[in-house]
Order: sequence, then C-alpha cells, then structure tokens
Amino acid sequence: MRLLALLVCLPLSAMVTGCNSGSGTTGSPQGYPRKTVTIICPWAPGGGTDRVARFWADSLQREFSQPFVVVNRTGGSGAVGHSAGAYAAPDGYTITLITFELCTMHRMNISDLTHEDYACIMQMNADAAAIIVQDDAPWKTLGEFLDHIRKNPGKVKMSGTATGGAWDLARAGMFNAADVPIESVVWVPTKGSAPSLVALLGGHIDSVCCSVPEAVTQVEAGQLRMLAVMAEERHPDFPDVPTVKESGVDWNAVAWRGLALPKGTPPEIVDTLYEKCKSNAESDAYKEFMRKNGFAIKIRGKDEFTQFLAEQDAQWKVVIEAAKYAK
Repeated sequence: MRLLALLVCLPLSAMVTGCNSGSGTTGSPQGYPRKTVTIICPWAPGGGTDRVARFWADSLQREFSQPFVVVNRTGGSGAVGHSAGAYAAPDGYTITLITFELCTMHRMNISDLTHEDYACIMQMNADAAAIIVQDDAPWKTLGEFLDHIRKNPGKVKMSGTATGGAWDLARAGMFNAADVPIESVVWVPTKGSAPSLVALLGGHIDSVCCSVPEAVTQVEAGQLRMLAVMAEERHPDFPDVPTVKESGVDWNAVAWRGLALPKGTPPEIVDTLYEKCKSNAESDAYKEFMRKNGFAIKIRGKDEFTQFLAEQDAQWKVVIEAAKYAK
C-alpha cells in the first residue's frame, strides 16, 4: 500500500521537490519560502474543502509574498490526495488540507495512511453532524426518533452519503452509543448530502444525517427540521436545537479540516507556517469567509490538533468495527 502511495504522488513531481517515505528532513528553514508552495486538496474543485484550500492559499501568498498554489488530487475516497501530501518531500513546499477521512480510511483498508504520517500545522474548521427530518415528521425529539427505530427495525430509511462515508459513520456511532442496532435502519447510499436532502424533501427517505451547513438552506426555509446536533455545544445559529448529549446519548461527531505537512518537516518551518495561519484565522476576512460559506470555525494549534487526531482515530475505530466496516 505504501508503494502504491509513493507511485500516486509521482505525477506531482513537477510541482514539488519529490517523494519519499516521510522520514528525515531536507532543505533549510532560513528564508522560507523561496519558491512556489503547493497546497494539496484531496477533494474536487468547487467543493467546500476546495474553497477553504483556496482561501488559505491566497492568505499565505499575501503573508509570504511567494505563490501558494492549490492542486486538486482526487480519488480513492480521499486517499490519493492525502497520500500525495504525506509522501512529498518534507521541506515545507507541500502542504495538505487534511480532512476527517484521514482517521477512517486506514480502518477500511482504503489506505494505510494515518495522522502519524503528518506534522500538523493547525485545525481551522469543524462542522457537526445533525439528524434531519421533514418539518412535518412525527418525531419531535431525537429520543422519539430512536424509539421508533427500535420498535420498527428495518422500516426507517436514512441517507446522507455513501455507505461507510462520514455521515453513515456518524449515525452508526450515535446508534452504537444509544444501544440501537446499527443495522436497524436502511441506509440508502448517495454521492453526498445534496441528493440525500432532495430524497428527504420528496418523501423517499425518512431522515438524513449530514453536517449543519449542508442542510442550512432547507432548515431555514422551514422545509426540514433538525432533531439534534452531534456537537459538544448547541449550534450558535440554531440555539433551540439540542445536542445529542442533551438528548441522552453520549456522542458527538464532526467533519473537520486542517493543514499539515509531511512528517519530518523541519520544526522551524512548521512553526513559521503556524504563526502565519494563526494570524489569518483570527482575521475578520476569515471569519466572514467562513460565515458566508456556512462553515464553523474551530482552531486548534499544532499540538492540540495532533492530540485531537489521535482521539478521532480511536473514536472511529470503535464505530467502524461496530458497523462491521473494518477490513
């Protein structure tokens, strides 16, 4: 698998200084950066992660007066882009915008890559999952919804993403924490939240699990309703919606984004990038960008982010094994 990952990043060689196993250091932090820096986005152009990557590329380009260029390396459920970034030369000239899937893909045999293959710079975003139903659905609380599922196994249809995707895992983890059999609903796989929400509006399924930003338009229009959010605290834009924990289930699930470098990058470069990123994360421009895109800001510094990823890895290991998705 590691050899495959090395081959995956070879086409990027014209833009980065090369690929290696991620051990050791190259180059000097003095005068960094002296040339173009690549930010790898593991997801398609135009999507949320791509928009975030381009904001940071523009911001860092202004900070350093050197080009920061976004390169979309898609495929393999995120494995292609994450691998290309992790196995690039650890010289500071390849940054990856890492996402939630980094803590699940190795459990599902998509890649052997883990957070330990990176040197974290900073987490900048976390969007909580939510359980969403039609506005006129009979369930007014999460407890009522779960009780209905317990009494009617195999009758409720849910969606939000592909089988084994982020939102399938989020609802599976919630079910597991609530002692509801994970297989007690029919999960209808889709290519993402958008078609799932269309199916919910059309009455073809009963509920969607996806992030709050993905459903905010329909919720604000009064077409859909959130039963609960999988966050530590209530969503600031929807203060009347309880958390899953407030609803009696000890569970939370967020989709996160962050910036990271290949393992072995000189600490001086990591620190330099962190200081610039921290300054930009506190700016009004970033706050306005995230507000307009409906993304929640969550800042964790390099050490705290690294610890968070270790916790995420452990959390999703339990869920993936309980859902029988481990391979």
